[in-house]
Amino acid sequence: MRVALLSLADPLAGETGGLRAVLTVGGRSLARHQLGLALALGCTRVVVVAEALIGEVIALQQVAEAAGARFHVITSPHALLPLVTDSDDLIVLGDGLLVQPATALPLLETGAGVLALPVEAGLAAGFERIDINHAFAGAMHLPGRVVAGLADLPPEWNTHAALLRLAVQGRVPLRALPDAVLGDGRWLLISSEEAAHAAESVWLQLNTAAGHVRSPGEWLAARIVQWIGPALLHAGTRPWVIALGASVALLLGFGAGWFGWRSAGFALLALAWLQARVAQMITDVERRALLATGQRAPTGEWFEWVIDAALVAVAAWRSDVAQTAGTPPGLGWFAALLLILLLHLLPRAVPPQRMTWWLHDRLVAGALLALFSAVLPFDVSLRVTVLALVIWALIVLPRRDASANPDLTKAD
Repeated sequence: MRVALLSLADPLAGETGGLRAVLTVGGRSLARHQLGLALALGCTRVVVVAEALIGEVIALQQVAEAAGARFHVITSPHALLPLVTDSDDLIVLGDGLLVQPATALPLLETGAGVLALPVEAGLAAGFERIDINHAFAGAMHLPGRVVAGLADLPPEWNTHAALLRLAVQGRVPLRALPDAVLGDGRWLLISSEEAAHAAESVWLQLNTAAGHVRSPGEWLAARIVQWIGPALLHAGTRPWVIALGASVALLLGFGAGWFGWRSAGFALLALAWLQARVAQMITDVERRALLATGQRAPTGEWFEWVIDAALVAVAAWRSDVAQTAGTPPGLGWFAALLLILLLHLLPRAVPPQRMTWWLHDRLVAGALLALFSAVLPFDVSLRVTVLALVIWALIVLPRRDASANPDLTKAD
């Protein structure tokens, strides 16, 4: 069995009242962040050191039990003895520790070890010294046998400090972390309200990072999440609320196109896509931080297809082709439908590069269609855009040999 040990006991630094573990980052307490990490590590028993049964402890219990883990509250080190056997693994997370799961999970999963930092950098960041060269990084993966040593220590000892001492005496290996995890905010020890506020912006930037160069719409969505994300998360605003706003903008855009306000319709559809991306990013933030594992975004690929269908419809209503005498039925839909299909086809065919991410961006597409509708010859602009995309694809797509296996079929 794997057991997690958390703490809600240390007070805020330099302040009267309040606990470090209940400080919030991203609308969730530090203890809730740690619980998500513990559950992701497969802990089936969660033990919390707390002097009183406060509301945050009850909230942690509800989350742990909903995930299928057993939950215990202890007030002294000796109370841990019957909860951990020699065959168990114990994951220990220090009071006030905030880490990025992508960094912590591999380190704590690989086996027994005391995570350590270079002593100068660790002490400057608020961590305690282990020896002349190392500072304790606030997390340990211990074999259950270490816990038995608590019986020989006075009951008034701090549980985490006692386990650290026993781990060092028991020669549990140190696993060193690089200084970089402190410099970029992936590994923090938070002890005050000011530190929690400062950490929140860094935490959001880390959890909204992308592995590619973002298109304008994605970049703007990320900036919105970083600007207003803390307020939304602290207010308890869930992604589905933002998705509801995206649905309203979608309906307004479709309605504006139906009633003849085509440019406004394109703009509202672009806004609906942007709101959907914001909802998606907030969902991704909560998932990456293990605050809402398994939760799906209320908007996804299906919602973008609905926006695309609405763009095609509004473009068809805006087209002057259908008003020409003798025009076959449906011809006014052709160019817009071809444009949207190209925007789906080309990212699958063209080698990944900056431009391919622009093709996913319906904020750009909606803004361009609104511009075409408002100040340019709409049908001509639409066809020129389709032609430009085809020419661009011909330029960037690599030329293929006539044979699928030229080395096997070429003549001697």
